[in-house]
Amino acid sequence: MLDLYLIRHAQTERNAQGRYPAAGEDPALSADGETQAGRLPLIPGDLWSSPARRCLQTAALASYPAPRVESALLEADFGVMAGHTWAELEAEYGDAPRLWTEGLADPTSAAGPPGGESGEQFHDRIQRWLGELPDTGSVVAFSHAGVILAALRLCLNLSAASVQHAKVTHLRRSGGTWWIERLNG
Repeated sequence: MLDLYLIRHAQTERNAQGRYPAAGEDPALSADGETQAGRLPLIPGDLWSSPARRCLQTAALASYPAPRVESALLEADFGVMAGHTWAELEAEYGDAPRLWTEGLADPTSAAGPPGGESGEQFHDRIQRWLGELPDTGSVVAFSHAGVILAALRLCLNLSAASVQHAKVTHLRRSGGTWWIERLNG
């Protein structure tokens, strides 16, 4: 049996502003985020992390030693949406951002935000990582909301969920079957 603990990074100032990550930006945690990270429980297991500073900082502040850095755990590439709030995107593009995010959320879709990943590309990246996990043991991975949502879609066919900052989503796999033990614990 495999226990997979997916932890969303703690909050950044950009998150508090409701902005999609800007291209090439690698923000640090906010003061609130540092506090959130320090409250995370210690879970034994093989440690993984997105290379994003906010994920590595969250792991360090939660007292997790040097996780294995994996680019497959990076947030989706949001293309033209990067750096903007939802209100700014709607003001500039109308209803198009909703269609882009729907495409990005669909593992079989060739659609996504212009200049960013398609749903198929994003989910294929996450599926490859999930496929490399061991059959047994415990894995702890620091990542992003989009990655955790993609894993929930791929493993459980869960179409939507709220993934909170510095919270643990615990999935379990046995005999090729996944189930959820905890969401935002």
